[in-house]
Amino acid sequence: MSDTRGPSDRPIGIRSYVLRSGRFTDAQKNALERLYPRYGVAWEPGRRVDSASLFGVEAPFVVEIGFGMGLATADIAEALPDRSFLGLEVHAPGVGKLLSEIERRGLSNLRVLRHDAIEVVDSMLAPGSVDGFHIFFPDPWPKKRHHKRRLISPDFSAALAGRLKPGGYVYFVTDWAEYADAALAVLSATPGLANAYDRWADREPWRPVTKFEARAIHDGRPIRELKFLKSGVS
Repeated sequence: MSDTRGPSDRPIGIRSYVLRSGRFTDAQKNALERLYPRYGVAWEPGRRVDSASLFGVEAPFVVEIGFGMGLATADIAEALPDRSFLGLEVHAPGVGKLLSEIERRGLSNLRVLRHDAIEVVDSMLAPGSVDGFHIFFPDPWPKKRHHKRRLISPDFSAALAGRLKPGGYVYFVTDWAEYADAALAVLSATPGLANAYDRWADREPWRPVTKFEARAIHDGRPIRELKFLKSGVS
């Protein structure tokens, strides 16, 4: 019997994340309630979002998938003011924290959408509308039986490629060696994408080292980076 499929041909009920009951501070709750109407984007299936619709300007449009607590996201948006950023995250504490950073730093080029990234890519990003996708340290789901939960799958990789403009990129970073190898294989096999390097990419100078990354390096886990470009022909 065939299963039921959701966006990007992933079985319904199989998510790339688990909503954990982590610490949610009063400050984060307040920011989520007070600032989401100003800096947040509503989940509206079928509505197409891009730099012009979100910011009123034509600028390179970059989508970050799973920004965690969002400090690195805010750093990047601050370092690259000529680009427009949309951050996707499901965890309320991180969304609240990033919203507070947007207000504190006065970032006019960053918006937040709290919803499942696979569904957002499928329903709210038009083909050929995105200049770059950032995927930094996604859950590696290390147990083999959980590999189906990994964000980087053939179907989702194809969806990313379809949303990219020619010359656009997918920038993926992980500290999990086996996941890096698996992502390299998936992205390499995706029509329309080509590795910008022979194998592993160099760190972009504007990507900061997070506390999580520093801990991984301290623990001896090498950081692997991938950068794939969208070819001019689909």
